[in-house]
Amino acid sequence: QVQVVESGGGLVQAGGSLRLSCAASGRINAMGWFRQAPGKEREFVAAINWSGASSYYADSVKGRFTISRDNAKNTVYLQMNSMKPEDTAVYYCAARSNFYNDYTLYDYWGQGTQVTVSS
Repeated sequence: QVQVVESGGGLVQAGGSLRLSCAASGRINAMGWFRQAPGKEREFVAAINWSGASSYYADSVKGRFTISRDNAKNTVYLQMNSMKPEDTAVYYCAARSNFYNDYTLYDYWGQGTQVTVSS
């Protein structure tokens, strides 16, 4: 069973930066980040393939967030810059062992980490 554990959430002022980390155990390929704000559905944020050569972003974070991975550590990172109050949400890391054509589909999920951006 693959385990996914996020870390790095916290409180940051608008315009500031934060980096989330996600460590996964077991054999995985693509990994991604999602977020869920209060009263809203969970939404896709970013994803990266096994090699790290391909990454995908939601329009709302393009140019501000960067996803990367270290396969030696089986860890993916989400660098969040120029943060906005609307980025406030619980951020979830996801991983998958299967191959899907859709980068929003995942097999394993972390427990989530709270990110709060103050205005």
